[in-house]
Amino acid sequence: MIGIADIEAAAGRLSGVAVRTPLLRNQQLDAATGGRVLVKPECLQLTGSFKIRGAYNFLSQLSSDEARHGVVAFSSGNHAQGVAAAGTMLGIRTAIVMPEDAPRAKLDNTRRLGGEVITYDRYSGDRETIAREVAAERGAVVVPSYDHEFIIAGQGTVGFEISQQCAELGIEPDQALVNCGGGGLIAGTATALRATFADLAVHPVEPEGFDDTARSLRSGQREHIDPSARSICDALQAHSPGEMTFAINQAVLGQGLVVSDAEVRAAMRFAFAHLKLVVEPGGAVSLAAVLSGKVDTRDRTTVVVLSGGNVDGELFAEIQRESSG
Repeated sequence: MIGIADIEAAAGRLSGVAVRTPLLRNQQLDAATGGRVLVKPECLQLTGSFKIRGAYNFLSQLSSDEARHGVVAFSSGNHAQGVAAAGTMLGIRTAIVMPEDAPRAKLDNTRRLGGEVITYDRYSGDRETIAREVAAERGAVVVPSYDHEFIIAGQGTVGFEISQQCAELGIEPDQALVNCGGGGLIAGTATALRATFADLAVHPVEPEGFDDTARSLRSGQREHIDPSARSICDALQAHSPGEMTFAINQAVLGQGLVVSDAEVRAAMRFAFAHLKLVVEPGGAVSLAAVLSGKVDTRDRTTVVVLSGGNVDGELFAEIQRESSG
């Protein structure tokens, strides 16, 4: 388990490394929701997503011997880029196991940032097993994508910044919506937010078919997804909540929210048209939940995290064309 002190320490390590992304307000979004919505655009973050926060916090705490042997990670793309970038900054060799059908932009950017890419079939292979086998061969350290205290604390700096920014604006939010895959971002963010706003409702948002956290919160145990599930939200396709993240999230989260791919597409179009932001499918689920009325926003102040913007140009163009189709 982590506390606010761990997140504050991570913020110190990330000072001068991660971008302090703004907290935005938009007239069209307020009008569409009937309330005040504050958007945290981590799509503007270094490497295009929040993942650099946890990756750098983890890698910067390796011993000199561990750093010399390098690290291995497994990721659908955003954690991969974060680990590759952090490794390059710190002079640490990085290898990342990625699905062969990951967005081309994520594969190419991981290589460009200095990472070695090892591909696998996401529907038949086990990325964690592959990563651990590679790490054992090389004597390298495995960097989990969410289920580690250093990763969670690093991602928690998103919530730490939101708390600071709300204080600067003199605003006390009523609720926060955070995208959820394995649960690292929301575990850290909710911990930081509730350290300042004790009664704040924090809701995880997931795509249909990958609502394992929502179901786990209802049942009280870690649920798994149906292997046949499919979604355009490639960044949010964890098979089950993390053991550590779920232990935290059980204590700090409100009801889970679930959105369809169609609602995600509409949110991506809204973000581009009105917020002037490019958001990937997995990064847009919280905005989709607000726009589709999955939570009451009327006369309330709602914080929405846009977790990433790494989307292939072809898919993004196709989704934008749908608005006039």
